Amino acid sequence: MPISAKAFRAAILGFAALLPAGVRAEGFDTEHIFAFMIGTDVGNVGEREFQTETTGRFSKSSGNYRAAGQQLELEAVPVRNFRVEIGSTISAHDINRVPDLGDHRQLAWQGVSVDFRYRFLDRETAPLGLTLAMETHADRIDEITAAAVRSYGTDFTLAFDREIAPNLAVAALNLIYQPEWTRFVGTGAAEQESTIGAALGVMAQVRPGLLLGGEARYLRKYEGIGLEEFAGQALFIGPTAYFQLSERSRLTANWSVQAWGRPAGSHASLDLVNFERYQARLVFGINF
Repeated sequence: MPISAKAFRAAILGFAALLPAGVRAEGFDTEHIFAFMIGTDVGNVGEREFQTETTGRFSKSSGNYRAAGQQLELEAVPVRNFRVEIGSTISAHDINRVPDLGDHRQLAWQGVSVDFRYRFLDRETAPLGLTLAMETHADRIDEITAAAVRSYGTDFTLAFDREIAPNLAVAALNLIYQPEWTRFVGTGAAEQESTIGAALGVMAQVRPGLLLGGEARYLRKYEGIGLEEFAGQALFIGPTAYFQLSERSRLTANWSVQAWGRPAGSHASLDLVNFERYQARLVFGINF
């Protein structure tokens, strides 16, 4: 069963007490402090990082639905304001008696991805930060249905951020467009879909090495990459915590709940057809 938001907060407070007192925070580096969102920082020239990103999705309208993706990533900053990342994902699914989804219980290699980010504006010298991110992925397992597919997509994110209180709090805004092409191996059926949305996050430093805040994401899903036919919408809200474990390592965690949603042609208060009831993400990174 998914943990509650109350248990999540208790775990964060307990973990924060274990942080080494010597960890210092010198201003904000927003590259990794958010979970489902991104900040505008891209790192320093020559910087290299290894990162693991675990994403969980839980609960549909009925039946049993659990899905998790474990992405392993290598990041590098070859030139100023530009970051590149390559990754590979393993997925696990436990799906049983969910309407319109086949039953699956499997662990499989899902696919690969490459992510490019370029920072156009640095908030240290401009009124706000501005970065464009483009992540392209190719998958052999569908992350939602667990079906065997040949899927290709690109996630475009336009990120803005600004310190709303110097060295204390920072806010970020993401604008999202995610087109995807999918062919199902078993049936040969092909489909195109796209997701657009906006996300707002705020993080505040409560002690050196510990930031707490939250993220709100509004997503709209369509059939067709050109937003041809509306399929559904959802609003996710949840707390985020960032821990600077040492000078080289970090941890970010988020637990989000679908607070409101509606599939096309329905009066339901949640969209559990196109989205999940709960989403969670845990990101660990280390410089080398």
